[in-house]
Amino acid sequence: MMKQTKKTLNFLFLAVFAFLLSLTVSCTRTPPEITYGYLQLVIYQGQDGPQEHFSLFVMIEDEDGIDNLDVLYLYHDREQLRWKINSDEWIHHNNDNKDWIGTRSIAVAEGELPRGQYRVVLVNKGGESTERSITYDGNVRFAFPEIEISGGIYTVKSQWPVNRLVCYDSNGNYLSTIIINSLSGSVSGLGLPTGSRTAALWAEDESNFCSAFTNVIPVN
Repeated sequence: MMKQTKKTLNFLFLAVFAFLLSLTVSCTRTPPEITYGYLQLVIYQGQDGPQEHFSLFVMIEDEDGIDNLDVLYLYHDREQLRWKINSDEWIHHNNDNKDWIGTRSIAVAEGELPRGQYRVVLVNKGGESTERSITYDGNVRFAFPEIEISGGIYTVKSQWPVNRLVCYDSNGNYLSTIIINSLSGSVSGLGLPTGSRTAALWAEDESNFCSAFTNVIPVN
């Protein structure tokens, strides 16, 4: 009877051990991966003058999927700055079956964002992390652009290489983006989508990873 009990206990021990081993194998703690990342400088029209923001986006991979990711950090070690972007705050989009996450809201309270090397750290819900360095050394080469619309005529004051008009409806919903080929002309000649009520000028210096975005104004 005692031998039978001992055999039963040994069998139970082996069964439990095998179960725990299977959990260990099936739940491997694999860190996420940042395969690519970039910073783009965006200058917005503030009340006290142009304000700098960074758009930060990284291409990521995680064996357990996008839902397993938790926090994205951006560090500028030299200036001792840190930004934290939680998973419910970041922007996620999929392009050619590649997942991108990021934000357009990297800013400092006053002054310009520091240039140089930044460090991006991605942490998943299991606590595993990975990091990648990104450098931004661009500068603002042109004065902040302006756009005026009056009497059905638009006038753009811009030295930026590419200028676009971003159109919105009466509720502020995005409608369309139109390239402006001439710095002045008739609004009707721009081919604005039906329902356009306001628009903002988006000027871009693509080779310098820099753009400027004005406040919206009425289009009619």
